[in-house]
Amino acid sequence: MRIAVIFGGQSDEHEVSRNSARNVLKALQGSAHELLVVGITKEGRWYTTEADVDEIASGAWEQHPGNRQTTIPSDPFLHGFLIFDENDHAEVHPVDCIFPVLHGDFGEDGRIQGVFEMAGIPYVGPDVKASANCMDKSITNQLATVTGVQQARSYVLRKRAYRSDPVSQLAIVRSYFNNRFPLFAKPSSAGSSVGASRVLTSNDLQGAIENAFQYDDKVLIEELIVGRELEVAVLGNDEPEASCVGEILSAGEFYDYDSKYNNPNSMTRVVDDLPQPVLDEIRDYAIRLFKALECRGLSRVDFFYKEDGTIIFNEINTLPGFTNISMYPQLWEAMGMSQPELVERLLQLAMEPKLS
Repeated sequence: MRIAVIFGGQSDEHEVSRNSARNVLKALQGSAHELLVVGITKEGRWYTTEADVDEIASGAWEQHPGNRQTTIPSDPFLHGFLIFDENDHAEVHPVDCIFPVLHGDFGEDGRIQGVFEMAGIPYVGPDVKASANCMDKSITNQLATVTGVQQARSYVLRKRAYRSDPVSQLAIVRSYFNNRFPLFAKPSSAGSSVGASRVLTSNDLQGAIENAFQYDDKVLIEELIVGRELEVAVLGNDEPEASCVGEILSAGEFYDYDSKYNNPNSMTRVVDDLPQPVLDEIRDYAIRLFKALECRGLSRVDFFYKEDGTIIFNEINTLPGFTNISMYPQLWEAMGMSQPELVERLLQLAMEPKLS
């Protein structure tokens, strides 16, 4: 197959995407597939590139002399990419499948999936609707209620209402949570905990909300759940499988962007100290949520496990990272599946027709 791997993008997770792409491309080295590598700059420019994986990870790929401007035409009969030469002449390069190694806005929220759909090209990961619904945590929470899995008590604050009368909106939030702190404030649509804050006291609430509004027009305020942070990798389409359960050991106050990608003291591990029935229940919940949110291909489902044994659904990530510290590939490796095998399986799943 001819595979297009797309990385970068305009989101706050651009650098994470580059590091994920390095590992996906390394996993595809030596495969029988023909690769077309496409990078998207932070400004939104698309280029095919012949840069090596280390140049991609560092960002140096943008200066590679072989880069060519690229786009995806929406005409499904072309079924590929338009690549322009130095004279601005374009040539169609057909592809069989796209692996979008993209995180956050413009990559994980359904927008680029819509481009792939219009072009008629199969792609790895959930479709437009599932991607959009899972990116918006307030929508995710509503759809997840059908599973019966417990969630944190939450309140959605909208920017228009907040800007018109912040004093009354803050009062509503405080009243909703009976003025009990700490709370947690985060953009409703953002990944890697970008814009998220722990709200320790009532005086901290306004600053946390203002920070979150920098990234989204909706802010999700949640009760703070104290517990172990557990994750499950899900793989499949109509009959998905769940990996073993992993745990985040954050070096920070919570597992924010800095703790995930910059603090070397943060760690991940496979959980081996909980009873098997509890682990089985968490894995079952992950599959239930994956199905309820109509995901395909892959997702990572995150939970909290409280001291009293309560399992709380936190969020779902439809294009989880493939960096050196990312939990998704680590959990499948713990299950005996190498990264090349995992990437190949994801491509196979992308090519499967959807059942009506």
